[in-house]
Amino acid sequence: MAEIKQYHLFPTGLIPNSPRPLLHYKKVLAKRLNTSHCDPVEVWNTFTKNEWDVQWIFRYGPTQVSHYHSKAHECMAVLSGTAKIRFGVADTSPDMHANTYGSAWEDGGVVLQAEAGDVFVIPAGVAHKTHETKPDAEFALLSPGTGHGIEAEDPGKALSKVELDGFTMMGAYSGGEWDFVAAGGDFEKVWSVPKPKLDPIFGVSENGLRGRWQGSGTVAKARL
Repeated sequence: MAEIKQYHLFPTGLIPNSPRPLLHYKKVLAKRLNTSHCDPVEVWNTFTKNEWDVQWIFRYGPTQVSHYHSKAHECMAVLSGTAKIRFGVADTSPDMHANTYGSAWEDGGVVLQAEAGDVFVIPAGVAHKTHETKPDAEFALLSPGTGHGIEAEDPGKALSKVELDGFTMMGAYSGGEWDFVAAGGDFEKVWSVPKPKLDPIFGVSENGLRGRWQGSGTVAKARL
């Protein structure tokens, strides 16, 4: 049985977050034989089978702007490396050192350790910021395309050729196209992104989001 942790993140002055909990599946993905990496093709197959749309594999740099997605739920699978991910709060300064290593972010949120084999299921509206990535590497899109879909005649074959180094994740979405919102927006519209029919890892099982996220469409505002 996979270890599943859940975190309820309430709205802030800048971030909608969600009545649905952030889910962290610890070490749920298998590693390639004799490596510390997960197989991108196996993860792509799992997400695709469960009707989550795989959009990208990114290698992350040392930090990024905190942001959320207003139109879709996101699933991020850690394929290699380690990092910290801060959830639930916005940056309060454009200075990347201050908003990563100083105190230039909103009060609250949670910082989680991410390692190869982990999966994060992130409700629409929940802010996230990946930082302190190891091994050190420069930010890069590793999958073919522009990060809004795997642009290849045979996506599985294309992903089998991706060489993983640094901290890498695969992203998949449910509900709509992903956007990038640093702060603000229409909170109630964000909360109305429908609940997915299937969990990206567990499918029809109640073990994942199907048993932990309420509702099928608009989430009751009474929970906020």
